[in-house]
Amino acid sequence: MSMRPEQPNAGRAASSGFNLDMRHAALAWTSGLAVLALGTWLVCPRGDCGLNAFDQFGLGLAHDLRGETLDRVMRGVTWLGSLALLLPLAVLTTWFLVRRGLRKEAGFVLLALLGSSGLSHLTKLWVMRPRPDLYLAGTLMPGDWSFPSAHTMQITAASVALFLVAGRRRAVPLGILLAIAVLLVGLSRIYLQVHFPSDVLAGLLAGAFWTIGLHALLFSRPAQTGGNNVTGDTA
Repeated sequence: MSMRPEQPNAGRAASSGFNLDMRHAALAWTSGLAVLALGTWLVCPRGDCGLNAFDQFGLGLAHDLRGETLDRVMRGVTWLGSLALLLPLAVLTTWFLVRRGLRKEAGFVLLALLGSSGLSHLTKLWVMRPRPDLYLAGTLMPGDWSFPSAHTMQITAASVALFLVAGRRRAVPLGILLAIAVLLVGLSRIYLQVHFPSDVLAGLLAGAFWTIGLHALLFSRPAQTGGNNVTGDTA
């Protein structure tokens, strides 16, 4: 009776594929930390958190657009980035994914949100950048530090996570809606004068890098060697 010959390089290929995904995760997380570190150095050099030209221009432009109707819209839109809203939505999404048997995807979505929130608030405590005071705020000024924007980082992480676990048929329309939500939340934080533009930019990039790295780590897979190729994608 003939037997199928073993493939001596199969184990090596699987290990190579796993290591590649680990490198992708490390690269993404290193990039995210670099964004926060570089941002800290730019906005608070030597601990002096002064007002730079970029932030002054952005806050001034937002102030010029202020109006009663737009104020109300932005106060509502900015809640899309609040953990008070995102956490229940993430828990609901987690429950839905678990019901479909997608436990890893469920954990990924929840961990992406909670991790981004924790990272943003730890960075705030490290940088200790005061909130903007160039113009009157359009809403109640938060009591914590400014850099980075936690609202922006949280909505970015949640949106990227949802996009990555969405099926291919839903990816494009869902991606457009999520991108609009991220953009609106970021702009609302600047418009309401509760964040500098640099806070928002750093939160967006760090949130994206954190979630991409987490996805690479959780859904690391061996290189395809003739068998089924397991991915993190859903139908």
